[in-house]
Amino acid sequence: MPESELIISEMSQEDAALAIEWARREGWNPGLHDAALFYSADPSGFFKGVLNGEIMAVGSAVTYGANFAFCGLYIVAPEHRGQGYGLELTRARLAYCGDRNVGIDGVLENVGIYQNIGYIPYYENHRYQFEAAPLLYDESNLVTLDNLDFEDIDRYDQQCFPAIRSDFLYNWIHQPDSRFLACVDDGELRGFVLRRRCVDGHKIGPLFADTAEIADQLLRVVQSDICGETVLIDIPEINSFALDIAKHYNMQKVFGTARMYQKEQPVLADEKIFGITTFELG
Repeated sequence: MPESELIISEMSQEDAALAIEWARREGWNPGLHDAALFYSADPSGFFKGVLNGEIMAVGSAVTYGANFAFCGLYIVAPEHRGQGYGLELTRARLAYCGDRNVGIDGVLENVGIYQNIGYIPYYENHRYQFEAAPLLYDESNLVTLDNLDFEDIDRYDQQCFPAIRSDFLYNWIHQPDSRFLACVDDGELRGFVLRRRCVDGHKIGPLFADTAEIADQLLRVVQSDICGETVLIDIPEINSFALDIAKHYNMQKVFGTARMYQKEQPVLADEKIFGITTFELG
């Protein structure tokens, strides 16, 4: 396929909403407000491939500062797969990222394809599912969003994410149809969690905490008001403490990705990452 046949351009916010609808059709179960929140992270980092007026492929390449970017929301229309449109879109996304270290959560069956375009696999993230239950919980030391300084949340986030993402993080934790909780001990932030409503059920992410005990406390409380509903959390399998929590609550593994980077694996407080924010944006 000649490269000139496919016209690649930035998405509008309306296009981003279409991409989220495609994600829903793929069974990715997006959050109710993902389209606007994702797009606001980097409005210039969402791309579409169009042929004869029809969108063939979509994908994001969200840049976080000068050194890091994350590619996601990558979908080729089912009837047009296998024709090279996705590769052309990916080349454009990587060109937009420049010399940054670029991360993805790639579906496991396509790891070889991603390696061919320069990505290196480092570990796997897996989506776990469980039903919210009336668990005993301790609310001591837990505070809500309106009782925190955002700067403290932002600083904590920088231990667990490879770049500063203040604007996105602020919008993410203030989104509608969500619940945010944090653990504060002696005036120090020790962890936080965000639960958001999705097309089906709820997703938890991020869940960052200093210890497994704090992560467990946050998890118990954040699901306490939705008993009987489906909850999903995306866990990095390099955190054995997070896996112990998943096992303790008999969570079911339902989907997996390979965390891959174009360069090195960022040095993070991996032991504090009990649930990543989202497969699409890192």
